[in-house]
Amino acid sequence: MANEKIIRTVVRVGQQPTEAQIKEIEAASLRPITPDEDAPELTLEQYAEMAAIAKARRIKNVKPVVALRISPDTLDKAKATGKGYTGFLSRLLDNAINDPQMVAKSL
Repeated sequence: MANEKIIRTVVRVGQQPTEAQIKEIEAASLRPITPDEDAPELTLEQYAEMAAIAKARRIKNVKPVVALRISPDTLDKAKATGKGYTGFLSRLLDNAINDPQMVAKSL
């Protein structure tokens, strides 16, 4: 490992990996996983604990489905933001409901 070079690369959203990066990833996937002091092998108890934490987070983060009526213009504007517009609407509503001026203006 002492002879290996560390290569740092900034990856931008939507950026595709280069041919060289793909080959490097494929080569890395064939190497064995070797635990060390920085990343020791996990015990079954640690796996179980992590699974319990992940399950609790999933349960906590479940968002209820709500149907509401909005104007066609508003829906068109939201859809124009692209894929994930429902998440955008959710964040927009979160921001608005937490802004007292926006709430007062909208009542």
